[in-house]
Amino acid sequence: MKSGATLPAYELVVETYGTLNADRSNAVLVCHALNASHHVAGWHADANGQPLPRSEGWWHSMIGPSKAVDTDKWFVIGVNNLGSCFGSTGPTHTNPATGQPWGADFPVVTVEDWVNAQARLLDVMGIEQLAAVMGGSLGGMQTLSWTLQYPERVRHAIVVASAPNLTAENIAFNEVARRAIVTDPDFHGGHYLREGTLPRRGLRIARMIGHITYLSDDVMNEKFGRSLRTANGDDPADTAELAYRYTTQDVEFQIESYLRYQGDKFSEYFDANTYLLITRALDYFDPAREHGGSLSAALARAKARFLLVSFTTDWRFSPARSREMVKALLENGRDVSYAEIDAPHGHDAFLLDDPRYHQAVRAYFEHTVAGTEVAK
Repeated sequence: MKSGATLPAYELVVETYGTLNADRSNAVLVCHALNASHHVAGWHADANGQPLPRSEGWWHSMIGPSKAVDTDKWFVIGVNNLGSCFGSTGPTHTNPATGQPWGADFPVVTVEDWVNAQARLLDVMGIEQLAAVMGGSLGGMQTLSWTLQYPERVRHAIVVASAPNLTAENIAFNEVARRAIVTDPDFHGGHYLREGTLPRRGLRIARMIGHITYLSDDVMNEKFGRSLRTANGDDPADTAELAYRYTTQDVEFQIESYLRYQGDKFSEYFDANTYLLITRALDYFDPAREHGGSLSAALARAKARFLLVSFTTDWRFSPARSREMVKALLENGRDVSYAEIDAPHGHDAFLLDDPRYHQAVRAYFEHTVAGTEVAK
């Protein structure tokens, strides 16, 4: 790994959609963001084959038959990254050297480590070159890194709501969230599983902080404003959130209730050490660092064609950061398409079903990705 550590062995959980064609040229790798997973599209089903509630893949609106990334044409690969908590080897797994959960002893992971592991996965699958790599937010950073680490293996890169590195403000938000976790009395230096505890309080606060940054001020004002929690039909929350309001007596405002609901839900399914690892990977990513801070010099290795998408109200990964990448790529003579979507939803817009955004991605796949040949 980039830190110099070595994992004795590891497993990656993978979910695929569509059919790999005979010459293995139609593969599209999807890289996930902080709290997502390999479950990119479709639903989980019960024993009778019926969709389970709230089990949609995180990019379900984007990927599937006849959707922007059409799985009738493309073989889409979703992979859960090392260090995550959705099945791939991570802090909750057993350290073979101790027989105990890895916990805080799990090696530091970087975006580059994830890309290397994904490349080895493709080797196992017999896929020499990807039609495209795509991802949003932290997934966009992995996409960018793919074009630098394995330039010959990527024909197209779709980078959505992302950046070439984090601003100081973004790193600060991540650090406050991490401090909430590590100062939780149940954290036990990261070895909480050995102690039979979970740092839920810290995870709740970390998620609440993060969630604030994913939404725009306009969306929060429109959805919640200064409204107090009510039981009338104008309540913007869904049934689960509404039920939560009725049982939380110290919550007065709807926005408070919403954030607590999101925090509680998150703390039940996400691992604290995973949160620490992945936010650090976000902080560390900076391909320009090894080139004297020059992003143009860093991107000189890239050979792929690019589509970059940003959203006007995304202040966490602002359009200015996408334009930095566009400028650096153009300075290197790369083929770049750029779409800046006027959307009110903040950073979360990359997960939502915006027709203009999806049409931009659809058009790129239909007219650009589909029109390129496998490099020899």
